[in-house]
Amino acid sequence: MHAEPGDVIATTGAQQALDLVARVLLEPGDVVAMEDPGYPEARELFALHGVRVVPVPVDAEGLVVDDIPPRARLVYTTPSHQFPLGMPLSLARRRALLAHAARHGTAVIEDDYDSEFRRARRPLESLQALDRDGRVVYVGTFSKSLLPGLRVGYLVAPPSLRDALLAARQLTDGHGAVHVQAALARFIDDGLLARHVRKASAHYTERHEILLDALAGLPVEPVPSAAGLHVAAYLSADAPLGSQELVARARRRSVALDSLAAYAVGPHRDGVVLGIGGAVTGTIRPGIRVLEQLLA
Repeated sequence: MHAEPGDVIATTGAQQALDLVARVLLEPGDVVAMEDPGYPEARELFALHGVRVVPVPVDAEGLVVDDIPPRARLVYTTPSHQFPLGMPLSLARRRALLAHAARHGTAVIEDDYDSEFRRARRPLESLQALDRDGRVVYVGTFSKSLLPGLRVGYLVAPPSLRDALLAARQLTDGHGAVHVQAALARFIDDGLLARHVRKASAHYTERHEILLDALAGLPVEPVPSAAGLHVAAYLSADAPLGSQELVARARRRSVALDSLAAYAVGPHRDGVVLGIGGAVTGTIRPGIRVLEQLLA
């Protein structure tokens, strides 16, 4: 990241950060391009502002930049860990996206929602760090790295948008919970966040490995992922159940997972999303055995 303290605006979670960008940049009738499958709450928030949300497919390299409509005023992407499939946006696609943004005057929201929990040793270079034209608004949150109920997020704004975003922030709810922000700042300064992330990463890596090992005997194809708190898996063509029926039957047996259909609006491969963030490590294999029985 390339940022000074004045570039950072504290928000009440990542959702408020998205709302602020929409308030500043979008007008009814504008086009927003968004990954498909993608984050439903972002899609709904943009639609609430009266814009047309256009789904853009993803492949093994992430967002298909060539399919972004030239008229798009804003592109929303999760390049570090595509939500919900999991692949990172390749370096070539990152450069292509920034070139597209510069050519068409498009803004880009880089939602970096859980990249603290990377299993790969080499960190990815953010879109924000590659951006030379002030097109990228970087959005982050502490709800994944610390607590879901901790409604503190932030955005890193380019100079051209900083004052407008700050004014929108102040008009929306003043300054937020300053005492919570101060406590979190102290937590970070004391090195406790970094210590927590290291410890949590070890637990999540163990759960990820257990989950992949348990899935090996099922008619599914896990999507490769080097980060995050969930795994997406495509159902094989010979699977006896579709994802939505599988999800419904599994939940009746107290096993929670989602269908990829819950995240997509256009054509997509049938599959499921399995979370490891809130799972107790010892419950993963029994849960997958339930899926194995349902898919037998």
